[in-house]
Amino acid sequence: MISPATWAPKAGIRAAILGTETSSKYEIKNHLGQRVYFAVEENGCFDRRLCAPVRAFTMRIADNAGHEVIRVIRPLRCSSCCCPCFLQQLEVQSPPGTVAGYVVQNWDPFLPKFTIQNQSKEDVLKIIGPCATCGCFEDVDFEVKALNEMTTIGKISKYWSGFVNNVFTNTANFGIQVPVDLDVRIKAVMIGACFLIDLMFFENSLDGL
Repeated sequence: MISPATWAPKAGIRAAILGTETSSKYEIKNHLGQRVYFAVEENGCFDRRLCAPVRAFTMRIADNAGHEVIRVIRPLRCSSCCCPCFLQQLEVQSPPGTVAGYVVQNWDPFLPKFTIQNQSKEDVLKIIGPCATCGCFEDVDFEVKALNEMTTIGKISKYWSGFVNNVFTNTANFGIQVPVDLDVRIKAVMIGACFLIDLMFFENSLDGL
């Protein structure tokens, strides 16, 4: 289980994705820029080459001592609104082996939408992204909302880090802002949601350059 003391209202995730031959690696930092966790994606070369952003994976998140504290499991599923019965979802375990919650993609013809669920698959929060996620010269915010979709309580942001980094590399910076008193298990699920958003909307490959 994540200790609440390690979580501030704003935390960051930095991804270093080294092409399709190498798994994604992440650093997770607190609002002071101190690394509190690191994450490594596990899957096969076949998944990374042929399935690309919709690939299945297991993300293992460990503390600075190397102890696994969170596990994110993503099955192979579709992400197109043309397949509303088989959209994206992932399971977050914290500690590994104990379900903390789920991230479920919701069908919508225009907006990226997700539901955060607890361990009993009860809806807890919504995440709603913008129509366009290209993020040229600006940050891209996915708003975290109450179930009525009217009240915004936080956000997951893809930070613009300059033309060179955003266009010619696979390095990305994200920020997660949530209330301090949010259930620590749901905070773990929000980390999983950030990974899913990264892969669905922002991952690119340098193979064709």
